[in-house]
Amino acid sequence: MKKIKSLLMAATAVLGLTACQETRNENWTTHALDVASCQLKQAAAALEDTVMMPRSTWTFHENEFLESQLGHAVVISEDPEEVNSVKVLKGQRRDCPIADWTSGFFPGSLWYAYELTGDEELKRQAVRYTNILYPVRTLEGTHDLGFMINCSYGNALRLAHNDSITTVIVETADALCKRFDPKAGVIRSWDFGPWNYPVIIDNMMNLDLLFNAGRITGDNRYYDIAVTHAKTTMRHHFRPDHTCYHVVSYNDDGTVEKRETHQGKDDASAWSRGQGWAVYGYTSCYRETKDTAFLQQAVRVADMIMERVKTCDRIPYWDYDAPAAAETPRDASAACITASAFIELSTFVPDGQKYFDYAETILKNLSTPAYLAEKGENHNFILMHSTGSLPHNSEVDTPINYADYYYLEALKRYLDIRKPANK
Repeated sequence: MKKIKSLLMAATAVLGLTACQETRNENWTTHALDVASCQLKQAAAALEDTVMMPRSTWTFHENEFLESQLGHAVVISEDPEEVNSVKVLKGQRRDCPIADWTSGFFPGSLWYAYELTGDEELKRQAVRYTNILYPVRTLEGTHDLGFMINCSYGNALRLAHNDSITTVIVETADALCKRFDPKAGVIRSWDFGPWNYPVIIDNMMNLDLLFNAGRITGDNRYYDIAVTHAKTTMRHHFRPDHTCYHVVSYNDDGTVEKRETHQGKDDASAWSRGQGWAVYGYTSCYRETKDTAFLQQAVRVADMIMERVKTCDRIPYWDYDAPAAAETPRDASAACITASAFIELSTFVPDGQKYFDYAETILKNLSTPAYLAEKGENHNFILMHSTGSLPHNSEVDTPINYADYYYLEALKRYLDIRKPANK
C-alpha cells in the first residue's frame, strides 16, 4: 500500500496534460464524450471506497435461448445453487478485483476521457484507479497482463511519463515473458482446461506491453518475443478465408494439438470479438515493426470483416455465424475494437479511406440511443449491448468495460486523424 501511495503522488506530480486544443464541431462526438465523462465519473465515485473495478452487469439466459443460438443442446451448470445465485444477481452491476482480466479497462477509459476533455476530475480518478493495479505487475499466472497494465499504466505512461510508471511496465512485461515457450514460439494463455498449451487470439492484444517495455529498456528480448508470437499465431490461427480460431493448443514439440472456438458458436465459426482482436493485433504489430507481412494480414482480416458483417448498422452479432434474427445478441465490444483498429489501419494503406469510413459508421451508430446510454443509466457504463461469452451464459447482451474502453480509444483516433471530408 505504501508503494501504491508513493506512485500516486509521483504520478500526480507530473500530470500536466492540457485539454485538446482542436474545436470539436461534430455534435455526435461532443454528445458521446459528454455522456462518457458523466458515466465514468459516477462509476468512479460509486466505487471510490473500494479496490474494485466496474466490469459489466450480471446476466442470465435460459438454456432454450442459448440452444437456439448455438444450434445444439447445452448444459451450462448442473449446480442449482450456482444457477440460482446468478439469477438473483441478474441485472445488478458486476464488479471485479484487480486480478480480473478486465481490470485495466476502467482506468484506461478514465485516461482517454481525460485526454479528450481535459476534465481534472477524470484525471484524478484515472490516477487513483491506475495505482490500484500496482500489485498486478508481479502476476505470472495470466497472459492478460497487457490488458490489465498496458491499458492503464500504458496510457499513464503516454500521458504522464515518469520513472515509477516505466518500472511497472517493465516488471509486468518480465512477468508476461515468463509465459513464452521458445519451442512453440508463443505466449501461453490459460493454465486451465483440456488443452496442453492453449493460446487464444486475444493474446495478440498483449504484445503492445512488450513493445512498450522494449522501447523503455532498449532490450530487444521483448520485441523478439512479441514478433515471434505474432508470426506463429499468423501461421496457425487462421483459416483460408482469413477468419480465426479462438484457441489453438500446441504439443510439447511445438506442433498444433487442436484448434477450437471456445467462446463462439462452434469450432468452425467466426467469433466476432476474436476477429476484432485479430485485425487490431496485426495492425499494432505493423505499427511497431513495419513488417509488411503483418500489414497484409491486417488488411486480409479487415476485408473479411467488411464482407462478413451483414447487420445494417455494422454492429455485429456475437458470432458472424450466429442466426441472423432480431433476438440474436449484438456485440458492441467487437464493433468498438474493429473501429479502433480500422482507423489506425486507414493510415497505413493507400485505400485507407474505406476503413476510416467503415469505422466512422460504426462509431456514429454506437453513439445513437440504440447503444449509447443515457446519463445515470446502464449502471454508469457508456455503451449497451455487448456479449462476453454466450456459450457459457456469461455477460450476454450487457454493458462491458472493454467496449467502453475501445469506444473511447476509437473516438480519440477518429478525432485525431479525421479526414477533411468528414468535418
